[in-house]
Amino acid sequence: MEIHRFDKVLFTTPPASLTEKLASVRNEYNTELLNIQPDNPEYMQMLTGFVEDETMRDVYRIVDSTFGDMQKEAEQLGAALKRANEMCPTLRYDKIYTFVSGMFDYNMRVGCNSHELVISLDQYVLPYTKKYNYFNSPLFLVNQSRPEYLLTDCMTAIARQHIAIPQDREMSLLDYMVSEGKAIYFAQQTLGKVADSLLMRYTAEQMDWMQKNEEHVWSYFLQSKLLYETDYMRFHNFIDDAPKTNAFRDSSPRTTDYIGWHIVSQYVERTGVSLQELFEETDAQKILSQSNYRPK
Repeated sequence: MEIHRFDKVLFTTPPASLTEKLASVRNEYNTELLNIQPDNPEYMQMLTGFVEDETMRDVYRIVDSTFGDMQKEAEQLGAALKRANEMCPTLRYDKIYTFVSGMFDYNMRVGCNSHELVISLDQYVLPYTKKYNYFNSPLFLVNQSRPEYLLTDCMTAIARQHIAIPQDREMSLLDYMVSEGKAIYFAQQTLGKVADSLLMRYTAEQMDWMQKNEEHVWSYFLQSKLLYETDYMRFHNFIDDAPKTNAFRDSSPRTTDYIGWHIVSQYVERTGVSLQELFEETDAQKILSQSNYRPK
């Protein structure tokens, strides 16, 4: 698997030659997700200003020193994508691109469509930007923006692109729980030997808390009658990225993700459904019932 380094094209090309350079690589980089426009003067003016900005050039230097030639990532992603295709032949990703966005939006780490990935590498070097005050990012997100999360983020982004979402009703907490559980399960199956903490984007302490309190969290959902709640404002704290889950003391965030992952894993183990069948099943109650889920 080749990773196409659009960030290198931008920051190693003299700004005066950028238009000519982009025109020469248009066929390689003009994808649905990057959409380069060397013939658009306004676009090129904006892009030239971006690559001439000294802060962005420094961020690129951090990216380049952190990731190097990305050969290791290319091999690991290639192996994971091969396993994904073996599990579900309709999942075929043959293009991976990288760039520096300068946006530092945690939700924009990986762009994905049906066949391409675009990775914003600057999102994975935030811990090394202290001199820029981490670009005003919350520290809990800075800690989740490390290079080691790149692989799991790529695979969960692919999963979310293909997981069917109920169209005939509002999403309940259980729907969110199972949907995200499918994405984590997919990453686990395709990446092979990867630490559970990386799958969950947890620190060691957060992972330990969740493992010890899974039964307590599940009981809370049941007793509070939140499982089938569709009012997002009542349950968003359980699924949002945050330092912790406010309902529990000294807790982990995204407690629903962990439980959803276990529900899905047990469902697949008990039923033997294929990955495509898992992604297409929108009945979260069916998945919960047939999983025979019991918190540990």
